[in-house]
Amino acid sequence: MRNYFLKRIFLIIPTILGITFLVFILSHLAPGGPLEREIAKLRGYGNEDGARSSLINNEEIEILKQKLRLDKPLPVAYLYWLWDVASLDLGESRLHSRPVNELIFEKIPVSLTFGLSGFLLSYLICIPLGIRKAIQSGQAFDSGTSIIILIAYSIPVFALSMLLLYLFSSGEVFSVFPLGHEYSDNYDDLDFFEKIIDRAEHMFLPVLCYVSGSFAMLTLLMKNSLLDQISKEYVRTAISKGLSFKDAIYKHAFRNSLIPIATGFGSNLSLVLAGSLIIELVFSIDGIGLLGFQAVTERDTNLMMGLLLVQSFLSLIGNILSDLCYVIIDPRINFEA
Repeated sequence: MRNYFLKRIFLIIPTILGITFLVFILSHLAPGGPLEREIAKLRGYGNEDGARSSLINNEEIEILKQKLRLDKPLPVAYLYWLWDVASLDLGESRLHSRPVNELIFEKIPVSLTFGLSGFLLSYLICIPLGIRKAIQSGQAFDSGTSIIILIAYSIPVFALSMLLLYLFSSGEVFSVFPLGHEYSDNYDDLDFFEKIIDRAEHMFLPVLCYVSGSFAMLTLLMKNSLLDQISKEYVRTAISKGLSFKDAIYKHAFRNSLIPIATGFGSNLSLVLAGSLIIELVFSIDGIGLLGFQAVTERDTNLMMGLLLVQSFLSLIGNILSDLCYVIIDPRINFEA
């Protein structure tokens, strides 16, 4: 298994190279690429009648190409970008006029705080709930919670976010939680415990939306997986040998039922770290998801490539974590075979 995971880790590098190379080429070939953006920006200077645009000549365009390293073939320009990445330099964001490194490391903790809280709560709530639904399958508890799960599944995250803001933050119905952002304007003037309370108030509704996004899927997956294990021969054998139904579930069936849950563990974690655009937009959270949206819409190539690099790496690490969860849950699994 050690060799398998070492291979997966070493494969991260060529995979990221393939992803970034493809996106780099497409982003420069597509209309409105970096060169066209810089030319449009240059034409925007001067008076309103566009007199400045007539002053742009071939020499200025060549200077722009040299600045963007587009005076060379695109594969060579990609190698220059790769060299900068190896030097831990992701370039400067055209949109924010700041180094991309600073922007990414500034926004990741914001998305991580909200997303990871929702991620952990999802598993802490859904796994016990799914177990109880499986044990009491067909009973009143199972039927009642299934209605709640169906409602949670049918409401889009965007609609739920707007509804929660209207009910609990707008003042039209209640005014319990802040309208958005990560903390209050007077946050620096608060003492330690007041800061904790302030953070909790700002986090409650966004985290609730994060949980609702995977609540139904995880709960039903846990329930159905456990029901499938309960119906198998080894559980019935354990019960027939004198083991109680509860012990047969928690000592035998529970661990095997976690394997389907582990399938999406790594990918869900990587998505959380990448940020949720919808939730960040609605609650005005200045995180990595919103930053990525701005990079794409404004065609900020350096920022877009930097975010792609980080998110691709997180996604690949997430896949390895999923495989690692498999091994922890069931040591008999052999990926080499």
